[in-house]
Amino acid sequence: MIRLGLCCIFKNEPIKFRTTTASVVSRLSNTDAIEKLTSIIRDNSASLMAALKYCKKNHIGSFRVNSRILPLATHPDYGYSLKNLPDGESLIAQFLDCGNYAAENNIRTTFHPDQFVVLNSPRHDVVASSIKEIEYQTEVAQWINTDVINIHCGGGYGDKFQALFRLKSNVTRLSSEARKRLTFENDDKLYSPAEVLTVCNDCSVPFVYDVHHHRCHTDNFDIESATKAAISTWNREPLFHISSPLNGWQSRKPRSHHDFIDINDFPEIWTKLDITIEVEAKAKELAVKKLSKLLYCKQ
Repeated sequence: MIRLGLCCIFKNEPIKFRTTTASVVSRLSNTDAIEKLTSIIRDNSASLMAALKYCKKNHIGSFRVNSRILPLATHPDYGYSLKNLPDGESLIAQFLDCGNYAAENNIRTTFHPDQFVVLNSPRHDVVASSIKEIEYQTEVAQWINTDVINIHCGGGYGDKFQALFRLKSNVTRLSSEARKRLTFENDDKLYSPAEVLTVCNDCSVPFVYDVHHHRCHTDNFDIESATKAAISTWNREPLFHISSPLNGWQSRKPRSHHDFIDINDFPEIWTKLDITIEVEAKAKELAVKKLSKLLYCKQ
């Protein structure tokens, strides 16, 4: 069975996730800053529950959670641990309720950290902040029943062999809870499925196969062989990504995402698999619904 996934935000539904910036918080007193952050986090936990209930009602099997659901949590100057906030325990309880709801209703939740998370950077401070971000998301993942924290392999830095060596080395610095959720994804410019699979196999980390990225940055794998190789890395339900190019495959910039998924871009082999497919389309829930209908008609 195919489980389609909605990514982070909604197009039309009045379900919103709040955030703030260090610049805003810096202008507040400590008391006011804590009050503001607490208010945002409480609203975000309520929005997460609303998102999960929407997914349940609309037969959407997976929801990618915004990485900034606890805004500024890892900021070097304004970061915090939720359990240390005045209402921390009650806030954690709200996220635990979300996790219980997701588990009871078979809704998968995932994280996809922002692009500043780069485990293979030659800069020690970047690696340290990346590890801190992954560990923060791991803590939230434990509350909300998330089994995937998906990242790209990072940069090439003029020597991809050494860059991937650093990546594999730095994976060992993560906690066991982070490592059991960590996944790697191929990108559309630098690391192909073949290269990412080598790292995944060496680190015992599952491979999130992005077929749009593969079509932009090809290798010796075709879609069917990449799909099968990706599945072999998983000890649970595999997770894949799909999107369609904004202006078609013959355009100058096929990497940009369309509002919807062209059914012709959906790999035939995927229709026969038990997998989660995150729909990376700008129309968000509308794109997921449309793709669901198209797949139903195709069967």
